[in-house]
Amino acid sequence: MGTFINPNNEAFAQAVNSRIYVDKTGLLGILNERLGTEDKCISVSHARRFGKSQAAEMIDAYYSCGCDSRELFSGLKIETFDSYEKYLNKYNVIHLDISSLLDGHVDDFFVNLKRRLYKDISRTLSYKVDNIQDIAETINDIYEETGVKFVIIIDEWDCIIRNHSDRPDLVHGYLQLLHSIFKSRESKNFLALGYITGILPIKKIQDESALNNFREYTMIDSKELTSYFGFTQTEVEELSSEYNMSLDSVKEWYNGYIISGERMYNPNSVYQAMLNHNLEPYWKNTSSFTWINKFIAMNFEGLREDILAMLNGEEINVDVSSFKNDLSEIGTKDEVFTALIHLGYLGYRSDRETAFIPNYEIKSAFKTVLSDSKAWGNISRLISGCDDLLKATIAGNEKQVAEMLELSHETYTSVQRYNDENSLGCAITMAYFTAPAYYTVVRELPTGKGFADIVFLPRADTTDKPAMVIELKWNKSADTAIKQIKDKRYTGKLTGYCKEILLVGINYDRDTKKHECNIERVYN
Repeated sequence: MGTFINPNNEAFAQAVNSRIYVDKTGLLGILNERLGTEDKCISVSHARRFGKSQAAEMIDAYYSCGCDSRELFSGLKIETFDSYEKYLNKYNVIHLDISSLLDGHVDDFFVNLKRRLYKDISRTLSYKVDNIQDIAETINDIYEETGVKFVIIIDEWDCIIRNHSDRPDLVHGYLQLLHSIFKSRESKNFLALGYITGILPIKKIQDESALNNFREYTMIDSKELTSYFGFTQTEVEELSSEYNMSLDSVKEWYNGYIISGERMYNPNSVYQAMLNHNLEPYWKNTSSFTWINKFIAMNFEGLREDILAMLNGEEINVDVSSFKNDLSEIGTKDEVFTALIHLGYLGYRSDRETAFIPNYEIKSAFKTVLSDSKAWGNISRLISGCDDLLKATIAGNEKQVAEMLELSHETYTSVQRYNDENSLGCAITMAYFTAPAYYTVVRELPTGKGFADIVFLPRADTTDKPAMVIELKWNKSADTAIKQIKDKRYTGKLTGYCKEILLVGINYDRDTKKHECNIERVYN
């Protein structure tokens, strides 16, 4: 066994033996069907922390003839496949992590890669390597001598494309290397499976055709591989039950990605939440905000309006076809949103061709960025103060609530360019930006004798917060709003739901541009 060639199964064993392991070995059954076919080259581009590396380690453990993984896969799903025995530990495997190989070796990347790989081949296979030969030729010679085909895995394959687009010589040389490994005449002999992972879909560079034989699986369309990256609803239901976590809360925080029609949870965040028994924005702590910071500051027409709409729970139309799969070539609002979809900051509904913010974890990422963004002016001030607004409301501080809602309404109206009752409702949900961390927020909830404008329902694991019913009025009074809540029995829907309910009446005087707030506390 070696570092790059025929790795052992220790990395995957650590995953299987962890306190939480969700069995994704069914992916191997799909890959077995691709071995040695026209579909043997596969590219998986998903956001960070969506299980790409663990899948690559699983592929190592299953195919590598440098280890015996029979016991490790015992009882897992792949064992039920007819192809299981046929391919278990039967291949020479090469696994390269380009980000690690590139680190500190940009100028001599190719020399360093070849040196380290050939050293590993000599040590692991006891094969005398001719350093003059290129990599594909060496691999083919090993295949012709041993008769054992290769599974080649390249993790973070696109980091050269993403981070060094200003080095066309490096990019060109790298693509030529990939062409020789995955598409040359020799590779048709020695390659059983090509598997590459990255963040962005494959970029087509001028006349380069190094990777046009790959079948692509992305955050927009993962086809039959969707359920193997991310956690499914059923998997999260089982974990929530086992770890005594509120499924509704876990769903609010980490669900919402819709890939090929299937709703998926962020797997790393769910894993951390279960182990820590605490809901936090785990994903943003492992991801750089560099790109989201850059993108939301761009001055494309309609970009701010659409971001605010998405923060309010709306979906916006996006044309994903124009994106060049290159973060350095962003020229339109649609390309900004498409990039954010691939980076995991937005979800995408392909049947509607719309983008949206998938869950509260991602919403909190936007909050962090927008709160510190000078380019967003009062919107930054509004979002950074939303925690204080929620606290002021629960404390019954009517004056502070009115003042903060006034800022929200003015800010929202100035961006969206309309001033009506709907804009007031949207401004209020924006002002209570962090409420979904504790509440299910419902607009126009049918209850009593009508529809309550906005209702905040505390989730099962939020025992220290009251429910809230908010009624909005236009050129009337906050007292009138409170009276309507009582007369139409809007709190009836909450009977038995929680002990404490806040009645919040808000009125906007269009002439004076002032807001009035009355808050009453009732008990079930």
